[in-house]
Amino acid sequence: MTTTHHSEKTQLLNLLWACQDAKGFISNQDIFDIAAKLDVSAIEVEGVCTFYHFFHRKPAGKYIIYLNNSILSELKGYSAIRKALEQATGGHWGGVDSTGQFGLFDTSCIGLSDQEPAMLINFYPFVKVTPERVFQLISALRAGASLAELADTVEDHLRYVPPGDRAIFFRDFAPGRALQRLTTISPQQVIDEIREAHLLGMGGAFFPTADKWQICRNNPGEQHYLVCNADEGEPGTFKDRVLMNRLPELLIEGMLIGGYAIGAAEGIIYLRAEYRYLLPRLEAAIATYKQLGWLGQPTPAKEPYTFDIRIQMGAGAYVCGEETALLDSLMGKRGEPWPKVFFPVERGYLGQPTSVNNVETLCAAARIIELGAKAFRSLGTPGSPGTKLLSVAGDCRFPGIYEIEWGMTVGELLGFCGAEDPYFIQVSGPSGICVPAAEQSRCICSEDLLCGGSVMVFNTQRDLLQVMINFTEFFKKESCGVCTPCRAGNFILGRKLDLLKRGLARPADLEEIRQWGQLLGVASRCGLGKASAHALINAMQKFPAYFQQRVRAKGREKGFDLDRALGDYREAVEQTS
Repeated sequence: MTTTHHSEKTQLLNLLWACQDAKGFISNQDIFDIAAKLDVSAIEVEGVCTFYHFFHRKPAGKYIIYLNNSILSELKGYSAIRKALEQATGGHWGGVDSTGQFGLFDTSCIGLSDQEPAMLINFYPFVKVTPERVFQLISALRAGASLAELADTVEDHLRYVPPGDRAIFFRDFAPGRALQRLTTISPQQVIDEIREAHLLGMGGAFFPTADKWQICRNNPGEQHYLVCNADEGEPGTFKDRVLMNRLPELLIEGMLIGGYAIGAAEGIIYLRAEYRYLLPRLEAAIATYKQLGWLGQPTPAKEPYTFDIRIQMGAGAYVCGEETALLDSLMGKRGEPWPKVFFPVERGYLGQPTSVNNVETLCAAARIIELGAKAFRSLGTPGSPGTKLLSVAGDCRFPGIYEIEWGMTVGELLGFCGAEDPYFIQVSGPSGICVPAAEQSRCICSEDLLCGGSVMVFNTQRDLLQVMINFTEFFKKESCGVCTPCRAGNFILGRKLDLLKRGLARPADLEEIRQWGQLLGVASRCGLGKASAHALINAMQKFPAYFQQRVRAKGREKGFDLDRALGDYREAVEQTS
């Protein structure tokens, strides 16, 4: 396949979005027209279209409403909002009302965990929604009100930064200050400075950034690419949202620095569709650096180079947060993780050496070049220097963003956020680990408790099993389905947890959950599957008595729930009465 053909196919998501935006769905004729335009089969276009959550193959309404069903939304009033939406629109969940105006759909975390319940209407954000607000919104939309005027302003909720001059991210920012250093240092010196700072990737894998950039730079290719992973999809995480909203210029400078270091001519921001309302901020930042002479033309760096940035909108697939699935999506394919034959730094986007870095990593790199590696290393711990952004939400008085120095204890963080009667803390989202409140002395750092960004606080009134069921349902729905361990394993774990919920589980079921969790961790193709049972298995280790109490020693002959058995019938009767 030629490079030109590859380049045309990279527009597939954009073409699908154009159809989706024009009429609210993608028709059969659209599929055939796109296939003809790109000279690919209609089956291939169909396969890509149906892979992504936000593409619809039949009319989805003039106003497409996506209600977040993550665990934090569930605990903050999801059910009441869903019921209000059905009543206000006259529609049923998962479909469109009889007038064709309103489509009602679930979606996973939309990066607004600090402001739940939250939803998107045609990708405009609405936060802290109440049933009363739902009726007001639907009435206003029927009367012709503008979504842009009705939509909420999403607050950043920056709650804490290190005192004095110890902040890295949220300190004074002057456009171009970091870039001025590029006029005096070479690309290799940039990498050396990042290495001296010991900057780890902030996306969850914590791979040394300098090593990634060095390998990418050293690999030969017709072109090198820098890709910013802004597909922040881990439930409970919203730190990158705040960075892009508050400091989009810092991200652009980080990309310029990374592009200079690896010898790239093009940078791509892969922006999750849930953050579509951030697009104007990012586009304005790109325009600023074009005006400053740093994008789209030879730069004033010590070794002049030409670098440009474009934005690619995702379409709703958690797995695209995995770097190889993201690259497939950029190339107009289904977002399916690759077998680890080659790493992206060897053969990535369009088969060329590619560095994929997340938003926080690139912003940290810009600050390191601005402030120097020594200043960065003076903060944090020996194994994890600098600061880390944490998205804190759940049962606390002050949900939001906390920039902490690595090494802060869990207890200190709970104190800052005003945690209310904590029972356990979920660290790093559903793919992370469960930390009991008794372990508040643990330190958040590489030497003890690493955190990718999400911290969810659950108080003693919360049901641990309800949380784990929500997590497992999330992974079951978000699995790309390519490998059997993830596709089947999460489904089976869901069935096992349902037995626990209904009081029908046997002691052997707990052991089978452990076995399936181990299998997922060993045999899954990518990080999504490998980490999907982490929280559940860890919770069973931390709270063994709780899970034993959910088991009936005599098996499944007891615990039949008549109300549950008749639930679907009663719901159908209510809807038709």
